[in-house]
Amino acid sequence: MSDKHFVNHVYTRRQMLSLCKQGFGGLALFGLMPSMGCSSYSGETGQNFQQLLPNFRPKAKNIIFLYMDGGISQVDSFDPKPRLARENGEDPKKKFKVDATQFDNVGKILQSPWGFRQYGQSGIWVSDLFPHISTIVDDIAVIRSMISNFPEHTNANYFLHTGHGIQGRPSMGAWINYGLGSENDNLPGYVVLDGGLIPPGGIDCFKNGFLPASYQASILKAQDQPLANIKPTEASDALQRNKLRFARSMDEGLLGKIGGAGEVESAISNYELAFRMQVSVPELSNFDGESELTKKMYGLYSDYPHTAAYGAQCLMARRLVERGVRFIELTCPNCGHDRWDQHGNLKKGHEDNARAVDQPVAALIKDLKGRGLLDETLVVFSSEFGRTPFAQGTNGRDHNPQAFSMWMAGGGIKGGTYYGQTDDYGYRVAENPVEIHDLHATMLHLLGLDHEKLTFHFSGRDIRLTDVAGKVIKEVIA
Repeated sequence: MSDKHFVNHVYTRRQMLSLCKQGFGGLALFGLMPSMGCSSYSGETGQNFQQLLPNFRPKAKNIIFLYMDGGISQVDSFDPKPRLARENGEDPKKKFKVDATQFDNVGKILQSPWGFRQYGQSGIWVSDLFPHISTIVDDIAVIRSMISNFPEHTNANYFLHTGHGIQGRPSMGAWINYGLGSENDNLPGYVVLDGGLIPPGGIDCFKNGFLPASYQASILKAQDQPLANIKPTEASDALQRNKLRFARSMDEGLLGKIGGAGEVESAISNYELAFRMQVSVPELSNFDGESELTKKMYGLYSDYPHTAAYGAQCLMARRLVERGVRFIELTCPNCGHDRWDQHGNLKKGHEDNARAVDQPVAALIKDLKGRGLLDETLVVFSSEFGRTPFAQGTNGRDHNPQAFSMWMAGGGIKGGTYYGQTDDYGYRVAENPVEIHDLHATMLHLLGLDHEKLTFHFSGRDIRLTDVAGKVIKEVIA
């Protein structure tokens, strides 16, 4: 049939519907794209549809990152070392080479103030700091051989969050949303729940870097009003819509003059998202629909206020996962001292912090599992580095980037497993070292993303979260 005949021919209604049926399917697909994570496409910002689809079948859809800011001591949590008890009080420099420490105040070998016991069918060792986490060990994989490249908090935080020790790079949450998009048009794809302590390095740990601004984290609080100015101040809904329409027209007029500009396009997108969040965010933070049993399980009625505060964060994280938010990070509550960073008074500091997070974290794993969400949600529990097996002064521990422990659960993880080993003192990695780039590569892999293919062209080259390194830790994947 010629094009001319195709255009000028008079069709019956039946013929018209028959010819156009594929077009209707295309329109339907286009309408579904936002809910499929394709609403962020912008040819001007480097995003493309191919990146919004996994490279292979994913095991996880979402990530909850439980950031233990400051550095939990591995030899006091998940890596027991009986030798520390046998040699308690002895000079470490007579036992092994002691590297320079952050504060150069090297004391004696310091045994753990807490006992360790084996739990679950897997027999994973957990210290008495974490009586609740000990009940979910068969769901977690403990990595005892983590290493970092930086001994100082700020650079180590940048490295953990962005794969680079200097500020300015996109955080892992931004990379993941750049690669996969969001499953919810009414909430950000990347949320940080502020527990009260923004880590050293500040909000640059959560920023978009050179990625479009729409990928940076939205920082919420697990409170009745989680975000400032979330309630409209205009007298009517129509007035607010008119203001937004005017702002959009002004921004689009600017685009018409200067051509493509990722910052302006991101601003337009963020204005519209903020408008939709006025309905979705208040509903998110309303726990009235949660059962009393659930609230009690998370510790919302705890006598210790920091347990209740972190419990609210964990419960909100579960609700965010239910609503399709791709990456959620929880920061530590303010327990009245310096996070997990106990350079002195190790016992009280670690006990206070553990009491705040232990019950809520265990509840989160159990709740996700009970709702059938753990299989598709990767939960990561980690600090930026570990601590020394010898004292700083008499009763603290200094920074130790040469060995620390972390764990993962759900989202394709083989529960009840260990990976890696440290030496007899828990000071250095002795077997299967795992770098931060390896952790990032594994997290992306579980989401169906090849870390070597997730790139953004900037400053003359293709840059990725894992830089030029990273390998997937296949041994912890189910």
